[in-house]
Amino acid sequence: MTDRLVIIGAGQAGFALAAKVRALKDTRPITLIGAEDVAPYQRPPLSKKYLLGEMAFDRLLFRAEHWYADNDVDLRLSTWAEQIKPDSKQVLLQDGSVLDYGTLALATGSTPRRLPAAIGGDLEGVYVARDKRDADLLADEMRPGRRVLIIGGGYIGLEAAAVARHRGLEVTVIEMADRILQRVAAKETADIMRVIHEAHDVVIREKTGLKHLIGKDGRVTGAALSDGSVIDIDFAVVGIGVAPNDQLAKEAGLEVANGIVVDEFARTSDPAIFAAGDCAALPWEGGRIRLESVQNAVDQAEAAAAVIAGGSQPYDPKPWFWSDQYDVKLQIAGFNLGYDETLLRPGAREGAHSVWYFREGRLIAVDAINDAKAYVTGKKLLESGTNPDKSILADPSADLKSLLG
Repeated sequence: MTDRLVIIGAGQAGFALAAKVRALKDTRPITLIGAEDVAPYQRPPLSKKYLLGEMAFDRLLFRAEHWYADNDVDLRLSTWAEQIKPDSKQVLLQDGSVLDYGTLALATGSTPRRLPAAIGGDLEGVYVARDKRDADLLADEMRPGRRVLIIGGGYIGLEAAAVARHRGLEVTVIEMADRILQRVAAKETADIMRVIHEAHDVVIREKTGLKHLIGKDGRVTGAALSDGSVIDIDFAVVGIGVAPNDQLAKEAGLEVANGIVVDEFARTSDPAIFAAGDCAALPWEGGRIRLESVQNAVDQAEAAAAVIAGGSQPYDPKPWFWSDQYDVKLQIAGFNLGYDETLLRPGAREGAHSVWYFREGRLIAVDAINDAKAYVTGKKLLESGTNPDKSILADPSADLKSLLG
């Protein structure tokens, strides 16, 4: 028997869980398993400041490498879990080693969806943006004057477009839905972001899908689009969403439903196994959601760590997100699932806006575009459960602070 905590996944959630267990003075042995060959690091700057050459990779590391030895965290890199045996409480690794555990935590994250090989997804020059390797490959491609096709008009695609324009590329974004950001934001937010990108000479083609990529000698050279047009490109970036890495859990017999099903304590259907971050399907207002954000990865992992260390506090998600594009900061508080009403409010300075989301009259989220006051106010209202007076929101001359009472 062992009390060892084994954490599968060395991303944001995996590292946060290990660090929190140690911060809580829990001394059990910890093994942290990461498939990459580098110590755990922040991912959001990869596609922004790191890709732009404005931040060295060592600044992305969560901790210096000696932190792991100093804190009795056995960091296993360049390997991954191939099988979990819940009955014997063992994890079989790709390198052939076997780990016994007392408690297991799954922080396996998610994987970007890729294009099928049948439409050119296997051609050289077709990329996703997820880890350091992806960012390094993209950095080599992003040279002034080159032409990039970005497939998908969500946040990942639009952030890639902003970086590419900053580096002097010709950028075309295609979105098969009626508009960009259709799955994640209201029309008002999408309209604002579209204007910003078009002002930076990004070509945005909505209601336009990809028929297939065109290649020569195994490398992408063009794209045939659903409207019948063909465009020449030098490379492509695919931003069509992610899928939770829940196959390992499923094969181990854990309950899975678009993610690893957990309760309010981050426990899976096996009480000795926890899950946190992008891979976890957690309780939310009578249903289940996955929250793909740094905030949730950290907060849920730390909540799980507290339970592992002997606590009993349930995790109460307070979602927030952000997206940096050009000199625009989009900050999001809450989760707009199921909204049936929106209110657009101009900010106090030029270029500032906020979009307020309601469901059955109740505030559920706010998008703040270059409007920190609206973001902070909205976040406080959501955290306190206070419903704002819409007449004040609708009046751009009104002081948002009055909503806080």
